[in-house]
Amino acid sequence: MANIETHYSGLKLKNPLIFGSSNYVTNLDNAKKLEDAGASAIVYKSLFEEQIILDKIQHQAESEENDFIHAEIGRIFPQIEHAGPEEHLLNLEKLKKSLSIPVIGSLNAINSDSWLEYAKLLEKTGIDALELNFYSVPLDHTKSAKEIEDEMYSNIKKIKDAIQIPVSVKLSPYFTNVFSVVKEIDTIGVDAVVLFNNFFQPDIDIDSQKHIIPYKFSAPSDIRHSLRYAGILYNEINAEICASNGVYSAKDVIKLILAGANTVQIVSAVYRQGPELISKILNELEEWMLVKNYNSIDDFRGILSKKEIKDPYVYKRAQYVDILMHT
Repeated sequence: MANIETHYSGLKLKNPLIFGSSNYVTNLDNAKKLEDAGASAIVYKSLFEEQIILDKIQHQAESEENDFIHAEIGRIFPQIEHAGPEEHLLNLEKLKKSLSIPVIGSLNAINSDSWLEYAKLLEKTGIDALELNFYSVPLDHTKSAKEIEDEMYSNIKKIKDAIQIPVSVKLSPYFTNVFSVVKEIDTIGVDAVVLFNNFFQPDIDIDSQKHIIPYKFSAPSDIRHSLRYAGILYNEINAEICASNGVYSAKDVIKLILAGANTVQIVSAVYRQGPELISKILNELEEWMLVKNYNSIDDFRGILSKKEIKDPYVYKRAQYVDILMHT
């Protein structure tokens, strides 16, 4: 039997298939099904600072609806100085206690103080690692790309210095130089990088002329961007590499490991096909390894990375030009 154990973010995992951050695991039964199907770890849904702020505003508005209904009553509910993350933290702690596989927290904040505060709160739940989920939509044209990146580096460093559990960073693919950004993050000492975030994008219904919020599943073709950078980053950074987006089959997992990934995250395919897909992928991965005479993941990880292949142009623009000239 092939050994499919691997490492990710300072954790030893039984296989490379991690279930990524989503609302799916807010249902404990779903999380247990993922564990039974063979998922090596679960990333809990992100703690979003915007959601905390909105919850606090909504709670405050509801508590003030009946204020001053009696002359001797100034407020029928107590003032809330800080509201929002408690329920998330409680549910995360409950999930951690219910599963035997590693549970990874996820954080998406706005303000520097919030990044640090919530990272510490998440660590206290007993999670095995923390994933920092960075997603910036700049609306101020006077703020430079360097300012945005430097702010991100500063937040990562503060968190890395303040907590004891492993820290990974899930990145946007929209940097001018992804390689440079990852190298800078690597020097801070993060344990892993996740390539890449599957962002919400707004849409418009032209009949009602209103904005709508479509749920965005990844597509199988989305794997290619992650594959490119897994291949470029292999043996270039100390942090471990996790590839995300467009993972639907054992072939996708194998491709990403061949390029250089230690692990992969899967979400959309499980939503569409159910947790049993994880068992199917893992079985097919082992079967492929036996056919190819690979005893472990490390036997073939990165053998098709930029560092290991003879053709220096596969991961460059020249390959694109070559395709255009022959089609």
